[in-house]
Amino acid sequence: MPSEKKQLLIVGAGASGLPSVRHALLYPNVQVTCFEKSNDIGGLWNYKPHQTDLSTVMKSTVINSSKEMTAFSDFPPEDTMANFMHNTEMCRYLKNYAKNFGLTKYIKLNHAVVSIVRNDDYAETGKWRVRYTDGNGKEHEKIFDGVMLCSGHHALPHIPNPWPGQKQFEGRIIHSHDYKDHRGYEDKVVVVVGLGNSGGDCAVELSRVAKQVYLVTRRGSWVYNRLFDRGEPVDMVFNTKFQMLFSQVVPTPILNWSFERLLNQRFDHAKYGLKPEHSALGAHITINDELPNRIACGTVRIKPGIKEFSQKSIKFEDGSVVENVDEVILATGFSFHFNLVEGGELIKVNENKVDAYKYVFPLATADHNTLAIIGLIQPIGSIMPISEMQARVYMESFAAGRPIPTRAEMKADIIQKREEMSRRYVESRRHTIQVDYASYMHELGDLIGCNPDMKSLWMWKPMLAWKVYFGPCVPYIFRLNGPNKWEGAENAIWDVEYRAEKPTNSKLERK
Repeated sequence: MPSEKKQLLIVGAGASGLPSVRHALLYPNVQVTCFEKSNDIGGLWNYKPHQTDLSTVMKSTVINSSKEMTAFSDFPPEDTMANFMHNTEMCRYLKNYAKNFGLTKYIKLNHAVVSIVRNDDYAETGKWRVRYTDGNGKEHEKIFDGVMLCSGHHALPHIPNPWPGQKQFEGRIIHSHDYKDHRGYEDKVVVVVGLGNSGGDCAVELSRVAKQVYLVTRRGSWVYNRLFDRGEPVDMVFNTKFQMLFSQVVPTPILNWSFERLLNQRFDHAKYGLKPEHSALGAHITINDELPNRIACGTVRIKPGIKEFSQKSIKFEDGSVVENVDEVILATGFSFHFNLVEGGELIKVNENKVDAYKYVFPLATADHNTLAIIGLIQPIGSIMPISEMQARVYMESFAAGRPIPTRAEMKADIIQKREEMSRRYVESRRHTIQVDYASYMHELGDLIGCNPDMKSLWMWKPMLAWKVYFGPCVPYIFRLNGPNKWEGAENAIWDVEYRAEKPTNSKLERK
């Protein structure tokens, strides 16, 4: 008599939830259910023109990582898709992925999880009791053997403590989460606080219609372009297996000097008021193709930290004052919590720090490891293939019984990662879940044995080995071998350059 299937709940049907559903379906002993709170799939990338508590992008947002580095490992993007896709195209890719693998039948829209608690027999079984509401608002309860939390970390805006005089300010203050588009900002004086990716995007967009935009940054930032020499996507140039290994042997000061030299060749960060005290690799990168041009045109002006507000003006730490400020946009990042899980008392978060092995398995549930967090990383690179790889790691443990380290080993790994992060990055609540794309993908791949077998490739397929080693570390290389390897992986790797060039060169023919 066949054993009963394991019941698995996946929370969220966005860029982390969809690959989780996809890979869960590859295990015949698992019954998959996915709850999506909204009325559609796509998560963050499904633009929401209305005010919402859900994660969303701006109307004009394009992806910061190239399409080949952003793709899932068995679903290469269409060759005509832009290298840096607009959010509507990114959402279309996700929906095509769901359609191609028949994922939608397992996704229940308008289903919101109310609470997740350990079941009465959790000590023996590791099961979870889940309360949720359906599309009619009716509440239900169900027991699941495993839970994957895939709801992202861009839904809860971080609002800094009020500045002196802020309460008397007569202008409007919003968080970048609530910024949709430029409408309503025409001929206004706008102050954007924060020079992350959202802050840079808001400042550049509004600089075309506002009377004046001021961009506030306390530390400055190194600003990267999406494109490198000869118009190559920058992440396809630097995210390679060779570069990963090279960076492990070259002293960090030399790497920083090299990156800073490259970045200053594009524009001198000191001359543009952006040069930070930290090194090029000492903070999460800011990607913006137009910011230096807008600064040069004077439509964006850089300001240091805010000292105080008055009714209509803002005074800055250098003593300068901007009068008649109409709008303030706080691009001050996001927070995350796990209040769904036993009210936040089980998986505790302190200033965006959480004890989770590989940022996937919470230490608090290490007795069974039946609960996973997917997509809780801030990568230098794309998040989507990483979420997929995290899902593969969890499924190998949950469904295939692959052993993972002991609780003590998990704790040691968490401590080691914190120490490494502390040595490299500026102290900030932003730098708590940082990972480097290529090295972290290989780290996860080691756990399930899906990293490319370079010895075998160099021996039997040297040309492919060359592309895997020196070419971009595309997700397909992690499906050449290991669990659920994909027969189309090799062809997908060979066609990377064609798919990357085709959208900008319509005359290109496949070789």
